[in-house]
Amino acid sequence: MNAVIACGGTGGHLFPGLAVAEVLRARGHEVLVFISEKEIDSLAVEGRTEFRFEKLPTIALPSPFSPAILAFVRRFNDSLSLCRGVFRKFNPHVVLGMGGFTSTAPVLAGRMRGIPTFIHESNAFPGKANRHTARFVRAVLLGFKECAAFFPKAQTEFTGTPIRSSLQRIDRAEALEKLGLRPGIPTLLVMGGSQGASGINQALIKALPALQGVALQVIHLSGSRDERLLEDNYRRENIPAHVAAFHHRMEEVYSAADFAIARSGAASLSELAAFALPALLVPYPYAADDHQTRNAEIFVRANAALLVKEIELTGEVLAQKIRDLLSDPETLRTMSTHAGALAAKNAANLVVETMERYSHPNDAVAA
Repeated sequence: MNAVIACGGTGGHLFPGLAVAEVLRARGHEVLVFISEKEIDSLAVEGRTEFRFEKLPTIALPSPFSPAILAFVRRFNDSLSLCRGVFRKFNPHVVLGMGGFTSTAPVLAGRMRGIPTFIHESNAFPGKANRHTARFVRAVLLGFKECAAFFPKAQTEFTGTPIRSSLQRIDRAEALEKLGLRPGIPTLLVMGGSQGASGINQALIKALPALQGVALQVIHLSGSRDERLLEDNYRRENIPAHVAAFHHRMEEVYSAADFAIARSGAASLSELAAFALPALLVPYPYAADDHQTRNAEIFVRANAALLVKEIELTGEVLAQKIRDLLSDPETLRTMSTHAGALAAKNAANLVVETMERYSHPNDAVAA
């Protein structure tokens, strides 16, 4: 079948969508992927020639009383028109939206053609785009079972959140070597999502003096803005670190790490669980409906993670949390076991199998 996936705007939408696209392609289907015009999307798909990519000009839905609503309506209409034109040539048999407003126009265009449409909601609390789009789809696919209650009128199916096929554990010593770090030293991974996290970065800088002399090395994915600043601070405090704005081979950093400090976006949590990494989670405080806190709470209840709100994340607090975890290997091992138990099994395959089950390519309508 010809399948459309709309998954741009953030890494949390994009990477799970690409994971589904990989499985579709492996099963012999043709795939067209809609992404946003953001730079992060372009960087993430650079060099990937196995899929056809189209950019959509949609933006997030502003307040209905904001002057920006006019720009939203104009760009949404442009996106819908672009989708309908692309669909006339590509003739899709199924459309999957991964959330965010990049996915809304393709799903609506698919509904107008009378073909099966789906959305995937990765978070424990659904985003605004998916809450609006749910009425147009055959089924809502869920990353967390707890989210089903927010779609009372929709058919829901639990699949878990897909992760990329490249995210397979590699030998730890090999991973450390690639990152310029040494085996035998506890390794902390610090990451803030696809664009970094300034709040986490600043707290870590303030924590470093209190970590001098501690057996520790760090992999820090900083985002572009703080990269040089963090490099300088690790060097000054004499703490071994691999600092990078962004790392394309995430299997290396996950395989090298013993524990993590991270945001709690659904895609990041799925990847941490897949590598059984215990984590100190710092939810992004401005996430819509505070959904990152709801995600984190599921991992905390499962004893797979600790939670600290950013407003409480001082350098002193962070240094103490790191010291506590390093001094209690048994707790880290227990958290690791529980994190691994939360990993979705074959999520991308389950999403694709659901799409195949609903799709009837021979009955597709050209419109």
